[in-house]
Amino acid sequence: MASTRRNAAWEYFGEELKRRREEVGMTQAELGHRVFVSGGYIGQFEQAFRKPQLDVAQRIDDVLQTGGFFERTWRKLIRDGRYAEYFEKAAELEQLATKICDFAPAIVPGLLQTPAYARALTLAGNLLAPDEYIEEKVRARLDRAELLKDATRPVYWAILHETVLRVPVGDAAVMAEQLKHIARLRRERKVVVQVLPFTAGAYPQMGKVLTLMEFDDAPPTAYTEGVYSGNLLDDPAVVKRARDVYDLVRAAALSPEASLSLIESAAEDYGSCVRTT
Repeated sequence: MASTRRNAAWEYFGEELKRRREEVGMTQAELGHRVFVSGGYIGQFEQAFRKPQLDVAQRIDDVLQTGGFFERTWRKLIRDGRYAEYFEKAAELEQLATKICDFAPAIVPGLLQTPAYARALTLAGNLLAPDEYIEEKVRARLDRAELLKDATRPVYWAILHETVLRVPVGDAAVMAEQLKHIARLRRERKVVVQVLPFTAGAYPQMGKVLTLMEFDDAPPTAYTEGVYSGNLLDDPAVVKRARDVYDLVRAAALSPEASLSLIESAAEDYGSCVRTT
């Protein structure tokens, strides 16, 4: 039901955008140029294929002189409360990226999580939350993961610290399923995954989640996350430093082939625990 409401909001936004754009005699390409996106993106907003972003809605208001209509519509109807406020913008950009590079020091990145793993992780941080809350958070995580099933999915590269493989989230069955899922995505050539082994020792930005995103018609960004906080970085010099850090971690990680073998071996270890209980 929540997904239906969100889609209806996108459709309303798109219908109004098309109507008001045509009223001033502007093409999709012309409006896109004025608000710093492609004409194709304007078309996708109008057809409700993509969720509009707040900053784009604000620029549309400025160009079409709509008195803040699209910003108000976004705030009332489209903002997705399923995500923490500090992560909302990163979640939006994730859907627009052509390339995503994740570094995960402790847990499986959201785009790779299985339902059981996401549920166990959510429960661990919300011991007193009702089932409805838990399931909403899990569904939000799984909706994000749909990105990797799309024919136009971004290039996705993840580096997992070996901690991710060794520290159980949920029981052995959950971990076995989760690691097999990652291995399957790798064998299907939908993702590239490397493991940073314990033997690599210290590494840059130790203990920090890092996501790098690239786009067709926007500069690259970096996202880092701490305790109930996140930082979306777009300063070119800072993003370059983050990319340099990622390259250093990637150089210290196992090759994709060796990483796949380690992931499958860890999955088998968890599977053995399941069979002996």
